[in-house]
Amino acid sequence: MRFMMLVIPKGYEHAAPGTVPDDPAAVEKMMKYNESLQKAGVLLALDGLHPPSMGFRVSYSGGTPSVVDGPFAEAKEVVGGYWMIEVASREEAVEWARKAPMGDDEIIEVRQVQSFDDFPEDVQEKIGDFEMGDRRGEDGR
Repeated sequence: MRFMMLVIPKGYEHAAPGTVPDDPAAVEKMMKYNESLQKAGVLLALDGLHPPSMGFRVSYSGGTPSVVDGPFAEAKEVVGGYWMIEVASREEAVEWARKAPMGDDEIIEVRQVQSFDDFPEDVQEKIGDFEMGDRRGEDGR
């Protein structure tokens, strides 16, 4: 079972462009946690995200895309980073999330990743033999 653990840091919705972690002790704790995920063989991917002030949203109306640059006034909680893990159960995912070295008022939202096998049979037929996976080229993109 794959789960995405989404980090929701308090106040990140208002962070200035270029905001990055600046507490060496907190980063050290986080790296130890990341290494424990890796050593346990459950870590598939992880990344931190730049703040919304550096992002953009593409919305669609009547088939026409519209681009709006961040920050986004209506945002109350935003994702600051994530881990993608593969574990045997929901309970194991909960345990990994509980071990994360988060600060006060920070949240980790854990969501199970959908598998094509979760979809109804008629939808699976439309998927065919399409397979997901690491599709990056030699340049890492």
